[in-house]
Amino acid sequence: MANVNLDALIPREDFEVLESTTKSYPIRDIVTVRDLQKGDFFFESIRKPDFQRETNEWNINRIVELVRSFVNGDLIPAIILWQSDSRYIFVIDGSHRLSALVAWVNDDYGDGEISKTFYGLDILEEQTRIADKTRTMIKNSVGSFKDYQFAVANPDKSSKYATKANALGSLAIRLQWVSGNSDSAEKSFFKINQSATPINTTELKLLEKRDEPNCIAARAIIRGGAGHKYWSKFEESKQRKIEDTAKNISKALFRPLLH
Repeated sequence: MANVNLDALIPREDFEVLESTTKSYPIRDIVTVRDLQKGDFFFESIRKPDFQRETNEWNINRIVELVRSFVNGDLIPAIILWQSDSRYIFVIDGSHRLSALVAWVNDDYGDGEISKTFYGLDILEEQTRIADKTRTMIKNSVGSFKDYQFAVANPDKSSKYATKANALGSLAIRLQWVSGNSDSAEKSFFKINQSATPINTTELKLLEKRDEPNCIAARAIIRGGAGHKYWSKFEESKQRKIEDTAKNISKALFRPLLH
């Protein structure tokens, strides 16, 4: 079964931030569905490190099963986070789990409002087809997030989801936090991800050598100059040239889509 592209749901950010303060802040230990809605303070502050692999390793069944497990109150492994001095919250481990719930809450499986903004409305036909199939399977087997919202607001009209909808207010995923500076957090990321699902040699080169020309070019071409700007450190005119060139090469390589 084809994989679902959830890469747009949690934006990337430069991990190499300046350490400028030792001030400590209260840290939460759970995240709820309310925290994952677009516009919520927590959701708007979460980031993926710019060296993290794309969030497109899960197929439709895994996403459906994760959402079902959450709604049923089953155990879901904790999400591991690190907070920078800029107050961004970086996902060290669990981006697929978190993105699957973000997708459900915001009805975006690679073709929704967040994804369209991220990709500049240039979403592949295949990505849209898979997203729509995921949405249908979620609707049929678990129920959409809007179904549960309707059940809470109209308990007399939605007996199917009423009980589980009431429980959603108390369901949450545990959070664990990495302490230390950005160097410690980056080492934790690679250690955790290599021991869980090993990163293949090509991915590892792209991640570790992310500032080198061939890696920047490869990432620009694969997304047609859209998505996260790994080339953002260049001046504006060079950024535009990279994006235009990448878009042309990408079209030559990958369009039209082969069936």
